[in-house]
Amino acid sequence: MGAPTTRTTYASRPNDADPGTADKGTAGGEVADDTGRPAAPKRLRAVRRPSIWFESVLIAVFYGVYSLIRNAVPEQRVQALDNADWVWRAEHFLGIAVEASINHAVNSVTWLILSMNYYYATLHFVVTIGVLVWLYRRHPGRYAATRLVIFATTGIALLGYYLFPLAPPRLMRGDSFIDTVQVHQTWGSMASGNLADMSNQYAAMPSMHIGWSVWCGLTIAALAGPLWVRVLGALYPVVTLIVIVCTANHFWLDAVGGVICLGFGFALSYGWYGRLAYRLPKLAAAPA
Repeated sequence: MGAPTTRTTYASRPNDADPGTADKGTAGGEVADDTGRPAAPKRLRAVRRPSIWFESVLIAVFYGVYSLIRNAVPEQRVQALDNADWVWRAEHFLGIAVEASINHAVNSVTWLILSMNYYYATLHFVVTIGVLVWLYRRHPGRYAATRLVIFATTGIALLGYYLFPLAPPRLMRGDSFIDTVQVHQTWGSMASGNLADMSNQYAAMPSMHIGWSVWCGLTIAALAGPLWVRVLGALYPVVTLIVIVCTANHFWLDAVGGVICLGFGFALSYGWYGRLAYRLPKLAAAPA
């Protein structure tokens, strides 16, 4: 018996349609070729509307396991400091070692650095969760594939934390950098102060502030309707990059590591679904 056909409605915007299948889409993504015979599936997994309870539990468990593993990675302080010195020398060789100057300059503007400290401590989670909720509600057909991107990105980052422990600039030897959270006693950061013992301080490479923010930015820019929202989405990772450098939480090269991990996440999602997440149908069939 053949797979049941699911009738799906697509929006009129180009990126809301399922290219090539808008008029004969099925849950398995099959279309007929010129001879009338079914062609091979265009993606490996059928697109289904996720269950809200399953998703809530899945995300909570995933983040809990991620935090547990991240914080269980041995805090190899000496190795992390040596790696930080190596990264700093590498950036000098590349001519991009300007983080210390930026850090000192912005720290002299109190209202600005305080805003950046709170930005660093909060928006990393708030915006990411917000984008996930928006995807679930407005783009259920693309949700699972896009969620897989960020899950895979975060998972591969754990390998980086284990293989390459790295002290953030604010914890390097010497006094090149200012720990802006410590100096200004900013509330809410897991990176410094009394909450520092709850988080692995030497898990700076790759930067998930960049990995997650670029994921958010690309998702918003690709799928949002209003132009101003798409522009804000594109600007979000740029502002995040500025913040992580000004607050001395990351080197430029940490950001590069975050983008590489994100590329792995997109590749895995593409291989699993057979199509870029943003090119999947906007809507999906309800779960059986």
